[in-house]
Amino acid sequence: MADGPAVLARTRALLTPALREAVSGLCPDLRPVVGYHLGTHDRDGAPAEDDGGKAFRPALVLLACQAVGGTAAQALPAALAVELAHNASLIHDDIIDGDCTRRGRPAVWTMFGVPTAILAGNALFFMAVQVLAESSALAGRGVTVLTTAVQQLIEGELADLLLPSKDGAALAETQDMAAAKTAALVSAACALGAIAGGGQDDQVEGLRRFGQHLGEAFQLMDDLQGIWGDPTMTGKPTSDLAAGKKSLPVAFALSGDGPCSAELAALYASGRTLSHEQLPRIADLVEAAGGRAWALAETERHIRQARSLLENGAYAPAAAASLVALGGLIGTTSRRT
Repeated sequence: MADGPAVLARTRALLTPALREAVSGLCPDLRPVVGYHLGTHDRDGAPAEDDGGKAFRPALVLLACQAVGGTAAQALPAALAVELAHNASLIHDDIIDGDCTRRGRPAVWTMFGVPTAILAGNALFFMAVQVLAESSALAGRGVTVLTTAVQQLIEGELADLLLPSKDGAALAETQDMAAAKTAALVSAACALGAIAGGGQDDQVEGLRRFGQHLGEAFQLMDDLQGIWGDPTMTGKPTSDLAAGKKSLPVAFALSGDGPCSAELAALYASGRTLSHEQLPRIADLVEAAGGRAWALAETERHIRQARSLLENGAYAPAAAASLVALGGLIGTTSRRT
């Protein structure tokens, strides 16, 4: 059994050459843009070894494939497609959120401009579909799984964008948004790995559900870091509170009927931009109303359910154990890297 960090390192080493090859197939004007974002090239298009993220989702693909008896070679097209789609969403996210940094470096849109960044994200989405379409094992079902997940991701991102303007947004609505925004692609990664490895339908479904729980736990930890995390560690200096986001801990706190929930609701309903001076008080209110404790408990619940699916399914023990180990890294792999 490999531990979580070792799995991520092995996946990154396997994935980087495939990413470089994918970038080489782009038109000359897009190569430096996409390569810069992926960390495979510098801004002038020369090969580089920058931070391309932790490869959490591709690692899930590889392990899910091995869990049903497949090999890393079988899993590589699906792992590449998932990483391309994920990075497409990050490029677009940074534009939508106005985030100027990504992985400790200037975001693509700040380096190359918004129109070029949008096109780069579009190119990555379609490259992901093309990779699957060119794989005999994934051309049919695999393409459907990925495109469905991307559609859910887009719907989740739109819901996230609209939630701050909804005074009465319920906790369930926020949970649905988070499941679509993050868990859909994590779930798809696990399903694609199982499909690539020739898994039986019950194995594919079990790993899909494993990924769903893992993705929801991932989003909860991401939201916790967005309020109480260290920006120097996440690489994203904009607090979710400063951005007015009704993340999961905030949504839970707002759903209460105590004085802290009422004060928090009044601040969010004021229609004014939240000032930097107000942010510590808002974070304290979210915690006092139970938002932090609830999010931590929900994270643990999802991780337990994910682990149970592996323990009760017919999967290769070593790969299943590595999937569990990878799930244990959720607290250090969030902030959508």
